[in-house]
Amino acid sequence: MIVGKVVGNVWATRKEEALNGLKLLVIKPMDYYREVDLQTFVAVDRVGAGIGETVLVVQGSSARKAVGKVEAPVDATVVGIIDEVEINNDIEGWKGGRYGAHSKNI
Repeated sequence: MIVGKVVGNVWATRKEEALNGLKLLVIKPMDYYREVDLQTFVAVDRVGAGIGETVLVVQGSSARKAVGKVEAPVDATVVGIIDEVEINNDIEGWKGGRYGAHSKNI
């Protein structure tokens, strides 16, 4: 699963028939351990998420199953809206721990 931020919407008047009726969102993955810029991707929305919300995304066969269309050309599906993420950066073996334990309210 991936934690990401909804940064946009996708509208497509022409698309594969299996995608009709599905809301498409642009997702920016979030990495709480490294300061890296991860590539955005498009995901089907199953929970009514909106721009600016932090979401939980599944990919691959889980994404198609969440949509209920196993044969649909779907790579990623938003399956949850996240209220809070708690990260402990002091875990042994992690070498970048600047912040220690903290919660991030979304």
